[in-house]
Formats: sequence, C-alpha cells, structure tokens
Amino acid sequence: MSWSFRFRLSQFVRGSLWLLPVVGGIIGWSCAVVAADTGTWAKLPTSWTYSPGTAQAVLAAVVGASVGLTGFVVTVSVLIVQMATGTFSARYMRLFYRDRVLKSVLAVLVGTLTFSYGLMRRIEAGSVPSFGVTLAGFFLAAGVGLFLVFLNRSIHRLRPVAVAALVAKAGRQAFDEALAAALEADSPEYAQTPYETTEDPSLVVHARQAGAIQAVDDRGLVRFARERGCVVVLPRAAGDFVPEGAVLAEVYGGTGLGAADEDRLRSMIALGVERTIEQDPAFAIRVMVDIAIRALSPAVNDPTTAVQVLDHLGDTMRMIGSTSWSGLRPAPDRPRDVRSGRVIVRTRRWEDIVSLAITEIREYGGRSIQVVRRLRALLEELLEIVPDVRRPAIEDELVRLDATVAEHWAGSVDLDRARTADRQGIGGAGAAVTAARS
Repeated sequence: MSWSFRFRLSQFVRGSLWLLPVVGGIIGWSCAVVAADTGTWAKLPTSWTYSPGTAQAVLAAVVGASVGLTGFVVTVSVLIVQMATGTFSARYMRLFYRDRVLKSVLAVLVGTLTFSYGLMRRIEAGSVPSFGVTLAGFFLAAGVGLFLVFLNRSIHRLRPVAVAALVAKAGRQAFDEALAAALEADSPEYAQTPYETTEDPSLVVHARQAGAIQAVDDRGLVRFARERGCVVVLPRAAGDFVPEGAVLAEVYGGTGLGAADEDRLRSMIALGVERTIEQDPAFAIRVMVDIAIRALSPAVNDPTTAVQVLDHLGDTMRMIGSTSWSGLRPAPDRPRDVRSGRVIVRTRRWEDIVSLAITEIREYGGRSIQVVRRLRALLEELLEIVPDVRRPAIEDELVRLDATVAEHWAGSVDLDRARTADRQGIGGAGAAVTAARS
C-alpha cells in the first residue's frame, strides 16, 4: 500500500459521513446479542423486568424514534449545508462534514436502531431481554442528547465570526504541525525560487492524473534521495493544481534510476480534487478571504462580517509573520550532507501570503469605510511586529491601500475617515486617537 493511497484513505475516513454510522450499527447489533444473553443469567431488579408485550412495544417505539430522529438529523444537516454554502465559501464544507459530533449522533442513532431491532427478534413468551430493553431507552436518550449538542453547535457555527474562528484555528494548527515537521532531521529543504542547475534531470516524474497537490511524504522523499544519492526537486508547492502529464518531480544525479523509482516517487505525492489544510495552511487563508469577499458582494453588502473575518485573518498573519520562517516553510538552518541526498520543495514567499490575505478584500471592500479602516489597522499592527525583512511587503500593501482609498474616496467628505486606522472598522476606541494625531 503506497503512502499516497494511505493518505487518500485517511482523508476518505475523516470525510465520510456513512462510515462511522455503519460501524455504530454493527456494534449495536453485536451489543444486542450480548444484552440478550445477559438477561438469561443476570438477576435484574423488579423495576427492570418487562412482559413480552411491554418489551415489544418499548422496542418498537425506540426503533421508530431512532429512524425518525435519524431522518431529522439528516434534514437539519442538509439545511445547514444550504445556509452555509449560501453565506460562506463552499470550501468551508470540508470542515463541516468532518464534524465528529455529527458522525457521533448518526452512529448512536443507527446503533440504537440495530440494537433495538436485534432485541425484538429475541423476545419470546418465556424469555424477555429486560436488561437490553432498558439499555435501548438509555441509548435513545443518549442519541437525543447528542442531537441537542449537535444542533446547538451547528447553529452557533452558522455565525460568520464563528466560521472564521474555526477556519483560522485549523490553519494555525496546520501551520504548527508543518513547523514541527520541518524542524525534524529528515525534513526537506524549502526554496522560494525554482531550483537552478546546468545539469539535465536524470529522471522526470509526470502526473498520471490531474489534481491538486494535497500532501507530500517528506520523510519518504528524503529516504529515497539518500538511498540513491541524488537531489529530488518538487517544482510545485502544496495546493498547486497539476495537469495530467505535467511534471511532479525532477531527480538530479543518482544512478540506476528507472520506472520503479518513478512509480515510487509518484506514490509519495498525493493528488486530489481540491486542496486540503493539512500541509497547506494557506488554504485556510483562502477560505477566510472567500468568506469576506462574499460578504462584500453587492447582493449581500455586509462589511461588518468582512471586518470580523479580518480580525481572525490578522491573528493568523501575526503568527506567520512574527516567526523566523521564510514564507510558510523554514529555510534550512542546519548544514546538509549533499552526498546523502537532498530534497528541495517549493514554498510560498511571505509576499505571496500577504497578497493572498489582503488583495481581494481590498479590491472588493474599497468602497466600504469599515473595511479600509480595518485593513489599515491590520497592516499597521503587522508592520510593528514583523521582522525588518518582511516590512517591505506590508509597506507595499499600505501604499496600495492608500491608492484604493484615493480612487474611491477622493471626492468624498469622509476621505479623512477612510484614511484612519480602526480596529473595529468604524467606531473603535483607537479611531479618535489616530484622527487626532493626523
């Protein structure tokens, strides 16, 4: 089983809405067998014993309630999906259908259904699984409780600020994991510019199918390079779309490379229909920007939502910009033994991250006084905390913001206000202070 297949399998398991409920159904049926046998040798309190007719009625009611509640959960989920895709970016759905609470609710309800049905088949005139009948009631109550938790959780997550916070959290977690992986001994080298050499590649790996680069087996690539004594170069960064037949990897040096090595390298790069956040933290920024610009569309016209997204976007940018990283990945800070092999992976520059986070929001929110004021506050705060080498990118965005404000507000009486930084967009405590200083 190749690494890319295992990765895609893990993605399927995490994103599947039916796998855990099916497992719950199997467990429920198995528990029914155990509960039926338990009632034959365990002495139960009188309050836990049922007549055959009462047990049949109780289990039938539990079965009907489980089916009805499962259908209701599915209906609520579909409505939430419709509202979320209409309000937020469709790419947010990747986080929604991975919600463990939703899968747990479905698993408990399906398990209760199979458990109750399994017990109904074992009720006879002289043998009633009373213990199991009582458990069925507890399982149904647990399912109702989990549903209430899911409903409360989902309704609160329909708020744009909650979605932005959720996406930002996922992005920061992916960023921390990428940092930890990059500092390991078997991590590749990360470059912001293409690998230049006068040599011709000894092996070129082409993509057999189109797709976005979702993840790369860093350790496997390093092991391959050291075994073959070569340099492996990945010309595309995580998140880039690779057309069918395009170059996935290039190998320089090494001896005895053949088709088997090409297949091995290809199996270390996972392609999929869309990007993932796991090894591509910039995708979280992409989702937050999508939510903000959707709120800024003329059909919605909700600049306050864009300002709330900028709060969490700015927090993510502070974390990235204040580290000693070069872009999203660290530059090599330790000597490498070239003879043991090297792996060079393309990465984004800090300028690319800043452009991704700011450009479209500035473009679509240039006519909103809230947005331009919040953008200025965000950029000025970044300017104070980022290292000197990263200040030019922020200064360039401030120049572009000034040009956008001049374009849209030059003839307006609110030009002075549009040029003022405000952490709340408009009406913040710092607005009056900034205006007084100017």
